[in-house]
Amino acid sequence: MNRRSQAISLLQATEDSPALSGLMSRVRDSQLRLKAIQPLIPPAMFSGLQAGPVEHGSWCLIVRGNAAAAKLRQMTPMLQAHLRSKGWETTTIRIKISSAGS
Repeated sequence: MNRRSQAISLLQATEDSPALSGLMSRVRDSQLRLKAIQPLIPPAMFSGLQAGPVEHGSWCLIVRGNAAAAKLRQMTPMLQAHLRSKGWETTTIRIKISSAGS
């Protein structure tokens, strides 16, 4: 087994690995979706949101608290329409409540 004699940056490692590169691409996509919907979300509620995974047209939003989750579920059709207008085909937005202490 050959070992590299020089350290490489995390960015270089992700670019050199197809699996890590794909993962970074999905993370970026999810973060961009969250940024795109930011103007539609009340500021106090937005601070409790995290972008979750995107899989097969389904995007997960992670939220703190039941009340915020209920409000987001009501907003889902509007958020999907907004994402479609920005070029993302999001067939489903799943709302997941973060576990305590996260």
